[in-house]
Amino acid sequence: MPEPGIDGPDPRITVTEVPPPAISGGTLIVASDGHTAVAADPDRDRVWIVDLEGGAPGEVRLEHGDEPGRLVEDASGRVHVALRRAGAVVTLDIESRSVVERREVCRAPRGVAYDAARDAIHVACAGGELVTLPAAGGPAVRKLRPAADLRDVVVEGDRLLVSRFKSAETLVIGADGAVLSRRTLPVFEASGFSGTSTYTPSVAWRMAPLPRGGALMLHQRAMSSQVTLSPGGYYQAGSCDGNIVHGTISTIDPANADGESRAPAPAAALTSVSLPVDIAVAPDGERVAMVAAGNDLVVITTLDAMAAGEQGNCHPESAPRPLGAQPIAVAFDGRGDIVVQLREPAGLEVLSEPVGLVSMSQRTIALPGATVRDTGHEMFHRPPNGVSAVACASCHPEGHEDGRTWNFDPVGQRRTQAMGGGILQTAPLHWSGDLMDLDGLMGEVFVSRMGGPTPGARRLDLMARYIDSLPAFPASPPEDEAAVARGAALFHDKKVACADCHSGPMLTNNRNEDVGKDEILQVPSLIGIAGRAPFMHDGCAATLHDRFDPRCGGDKHGDVSGLTPAQIDDLVAYLESL
Repeated sequence: MPEPGIDGPDPRITVTEVPPPAISGGTLIVASDGHTAVAADPDRDRVWIVDLEGGAPGEVRLEHGDEPGRLVEDASGRVHVALRRAGAVVTLDIESRSVVERREVCRAPRGVAYDAARDAIHVACAGGELVTLPAAGGPAVRKLRPAADLRDVVVEGDRLLVSRFKSAETLVIGADGAVLSRRTLPVFEASGFSGTSTYTPSVAWRMAPLPRGGALMLHQRAMSSQVTLSPGGYYQAGSCDGNIVHGTISTIDPANADGESRAPAPAAALTSVSLPVDIAVAPDGERVAMVAAGNDLVVITTLDAMAAGEQGNCHPESAPRPLGAQPIAVAFDGRGDIVVQLREPAGLEVLSEPVGLVSMSQRTIALPGATVRDTGHEMFHRPPNGVSAVACASCHPEGHEDGRTWNFDPVGQRRTQAMGGGILQTAPLHWSGDLMDLDGLMGEVFVSRMGGPTPGARRLDLMARYIDSLPAFPASPPEDEAAVARGAALFHDKKVACADCHSGPMLTNNRNEDVGKDEILQVPSLIGIAGRAPFMHDGCAATLHDRFDPRCGGDKHGDVSGLTPAQIDDLVAYLESL
């Protein structure tokens, strides 16, 4: 509810009892009957079941803190929902609006897909697990670990296409579970008022199947050429629409028998789209809709228009259309209408388009959920100046980070820092430890670099409250407990000296240190470090093993020179368990 201000209630400042989770998107499907929408609501821990042709919305209440996410229907009409924080998949019966089964799968389930040939559900996990469950119920029949940071799954014949969140890479998994190929998206070059800029793929918010095989990937691109910090904000340093982060849609073609396919062309940027969190393909296989949670937009285009826009700076057929509330998911119903899930206030927006995309009618189906409007959450997920497309969550998706190493002028290489797990307790902040608290951080980043207004004391407190609510990366349980124990002993060994700096409840001494990298750096927390590749302030270590290479680690960064390769393995196993 609004809080009192100087002159009475201030509708611009609202606070929930518990800060809402970070936006993840992709929480809506329309069932095979063409008119039943099923929407997972991570903010309210429930699933909405709505007949788009009329009738009162139904709901399935879940446990507090489950955070339901991706969902999929099987051949028997059951719906399987990934519970992002509960580490489980829940199976629902649509007709009775009830829970049929709840199964643990991994610590952080993300993507789900139904495999009709196997009558199975494939679940992709942030920790790198790919778990296969019988759709009819029962324990997992297969568990693979093809790579870290898995996101979405698309079934393509006897193979699976599996996306990776931060790198926007696609794995092709064969029937035997082997990785047949890894598909990377191309670098994109765009011209603008500041010259030609280079962008590399990142943050694959959503991968959705195409009716004729292959998939569409809705993802961001981050500027990899030098970013000049200027008083107007670094969002002005990029090309096309002036942003250092673009949204775009790439086509992942069907693979051949060896898992290979034609390399995708660089796709045009979606201009001024902030947090492109979900995408859907119409039953006709031609129209495409995506939603932007950062600035309340829906973008409608076609596959032909997307192909025509390849190699160009900006998408020629992607005029954004404003919505009346914050969208987090999109789907097409059986008639080809677009259904958008609204986060706040809870509801479904149904958009009916005539052929030719000339005009649009719309109706809203309100859902009876309590408000989840929270000023801290808003500040994190909205562009601060209301003009650019860059929000805090653009570089810190889902409250973590994008895995990017930026080339800032004049400070040099700086890898995006993690936000979750109590980052404010590790002050001083930033890689150089030159910002004493959140007030300093907001002044440097939110105001100076992102062009936002200086937040007042109450807004600053609510931003701190929201950041403190973000969980650390959910590390998967270790596979070798003995290796973890040996690694812990090495970590705390006085000669190795890791614990000299990485100590206390946050595994940091809250100091700035010289670690042999020619500059003083802040000692970061190691909590959740398994999900923070690449490592070090300049991203020089692609893996935790690489961190112990003298060329990356620094000669003052712990004495590991006397450790054997097996001991390094144990130390890494311990770090990955934190």
